[in-house]
Amino acid sequence: MSDELANPAPLGLIGFGMTTVLLNLRTAGLIAASTSLGMIFAMGIFYGGFAQIIAGLMEFRKGNTFGTVAFTSYGLFWMTFVFLQVFASLDPAWAAAVDKGSMSAYLFCWGVFTFLMFFGTLKTNRVLQFVFFSLFVLFFMLSAADLLVYVGSTAAGEALAIAAGIEGVVCGGSAFYLAMAEVNGWPIFPVEE
Repeated sequence: MSDELANPAPLGLIGFGMTTVLLNLRTAGLIAASTSLGMIFAMGIFYGGFAQIIAGLMEFRKGNTFGTVAFTSYGLFWMTFVFLQVFASLDPAWAAAVDKGSMSAYLFCWGVFTFLMFFGTLKTNRVLQFVFFSLFVLFFMLSAADLLVYVGSTAAGEALAIAAGIEGVVCGGSAFYLAMAEVNGWPIFPVEE
């Protein structure tokens, strides 16, 4: 039996990609909000959350700092996001903590983090660069949408959120594509530098 670890990146990318696609299908209004929330929360905790954290810990074992920071951070993003949404629905005191202004700040911080992480992808393949750049754009679009609603421009905020949802489906789909290309060794588009 070999001590060599399998490549954990596809697990993390699939966990991120599938969860991101599902949430953003809802954000874009392409699946019903009333019936999809439980599924999205379950995916956020287990596949978006735990699977990415596991991938991050495996990247740590392999000595990959970028993979460790990326997968564990975004895994914890999904877990905090679900935590905030669930507790806001259960307790009115928590609801004030996750109003549109607060969520705008939360998403803005994740956008800054993602923008800085994007620079770490410049030494990797173009698809990973696209994943991180499109995620950076997604966080800023969602942050701006929440801020618009918070300041009273509800129609503009809702329209921007729909556009962000479509962009998020593209972002998540690109992560899913990269994972499948790495697992199967048959990239349709070049993933090399």
